[in-house]
Amino acid sequence: MALKAVHVSDVPNLDQVPENASLSLYSTRFPKGMDVSSIRTGFKVPKFLVIGHRGSGMNILHSSDRRMKALKENSILSFNAAAANSSVDFIEFDVQVTKDDCPVIFHDDFILSEDNGTIYEKRVTELSLSEFLSYGPQREPGKVGKSLLRKTGGKILDWNVESDDSLCTLEEAFEKVNPCLGFNIEFKFDNHIVYQQDHLTHVLQAILKVVFEHAKDRPIIFSTFQPDAALLVKKLQSTYPVFFLTDGGTQIFYDVRRNSLEEAIKLCLEGGLEGIVSEIKGVFRNPGAVPKIKEANLSLMTYGKLNNVPEAVYLQHLMGVNGVIVDLVKEITEAVSYMIKPSGEGEEKVVLEGEEKIQVKTKPQFSEMELSFLLKLIPELIQL
Repeated sequence: MALKAVHVSDVPNLDQVPENASLSLYSTRFPKGMDVSSIRTGFKVPKFLVIGHRGSGMNILHSSDRRMKALKENSILSFNAAAANSSVDFIEFDVQVTKDDCPVIFHDDFILSEDNGTIYEKRVTELSLSEFLSYGPQREPGKVGKSLLRKTGGKILDWNVESDDSLCTLEEAFEKVNPCLGFNIEFKFDNHIVYQQDHLTHVLQAILKVVFEHAKDRPIIFSTFQPDAALLVKKLQSTYPVFFLTDGGTQIFYDVRRNSLEEAIKLCLEGGLEGIVSEIKGVFRNPGAVPKIKEANLSLMTYGKLNNVPEAVYLQHLMGVNGVIVDLVKEITEAVSYMIKPSGEGEEKVVLEGEEKIQVKTKPQFSEMELSFLLKLIPELIQL
């Protein structure tokens, strides 16, 4: 029996989910131009996507770059700042589920606070919704929240940013962020925990319930580093595409499915997933995997610090990558707007104005031989 109800919580466990489970009543929610018609044809990305990482970019509190501390990551403020940039297609953010079954947006597994000189650390998924929202700035006038700290680079730092904002739920994001902006929802799980199937099912159902009640026509992509969760969410619904997140071999995990692009391809094909999101270093170290991904009719997107370098983004476009998750949203969207254009646009020009020559900014051009050379050279350079 195929699933046809909005409330996926009616499905108690995976054993009751058939292989062809579908929420096809809601298939019209995906935007025009994106084909999610079948496993065989795959998800078709209509353009080169630029996706804002945790909204307008992640926070790196120890960085000297003020752009990494401008807006609180994974917040309504950051999401709407990204939405104000018309060139951004999606925002990416991390979703966890509190102990009282509310999907909230937060990246770290643990939330840290200080009280009378003592540091307290609590797992996000062991907090109730009210406890989670009690940290950081509060929406209620005059109410003061608990201090919010972050463990980064082996140090514990105050989570200070130029423009702060309250923690938020997934439902709030649907209600308060421009509906034209797509959501790349990452199902966040702890890398150090082996999850049982019934727990994964329960968590995913709680998130899917909010998505199907509030998404309306908003474009949605699901992603996760947890292989079993990726396979399971594909079984629980067929409305939205599911991408498997991987480090692409830049880190090694106990679960071999996480250790290479080849394993990611295998997982996607076995589970009928639509694509892969890889650490960009994994792609640059193994460029030969890109044609294999394309031959498998899968989409490929990337994340990582190198995606804040316009030239690295442009090279990915030439390689056939379908989209990038970036922190420097403004800079990269501007670079993409002139570097990635239809043929004939953006060619190098010299404009004469009076007696002066003005060089017009244009996209770089590579021959097939030059591109081949770059792809052979990069794996050596990227071993850093």
